[in-house]
Amino acid sequence: MSHTTRPFAAHAASKISAASRHAPALHASGRRRSRRQAGVAAVEFALILPLLLLLIFGTVELGIALYDKAVITNASREGARAGIVLKSPKPTSADIKNVVQNYTSSFLVTFGTANTPTVTQTGQGGAFGTPLSVTVSYQYAGLGLGAMLSAVTGPITLTATTVMNNE
Repeated sequence: MSHTTRPFAAHAASKISAASRHAPALHASGRRRSRRQAGVAAVEFALILPLLLLLIFGTVELGIALYDKAVITNASREGARAGIVLKSPKPTSADIKNVVQNYTSSFLVTFGTANTPTVTQTGQGGAFGTPLSVTVSYQYAGLGLGAMLSAVTGPITLTATTVMNNE
């Protein structure tokens, strides 16, 4: 009985010793593979990073451009509202322009550039029911991508027009 278990035990011991002999080689080989994989991951990250940054900064740039568009739209609305209210004397072109420029100087994101919006209006000081049109135009400079895009396509001009009837 012990004779039959001894060869089995010896056989099992030989399998364990064979596995332990090969374990360091497999383990070292596995480490080499993980180092290679880490190098591949670093190269893939280096290839994807510029595209990821372009996507992130492009999204930020688009968001700022849309915000500036909303600001000049509201500024034209504020200027038109200031120009149509019933008061004596009627607001002048300079009054309407001041309302628009005060609004844009408070809320417009310019990144330190000296781009002031241009304001044109028609129908100021008109009679009851006549339309007053206020147009605000602004050349968007942007951060980096907006400047690069405007160098290729020309200046990016944001425009908003509001038409209201005089009271």
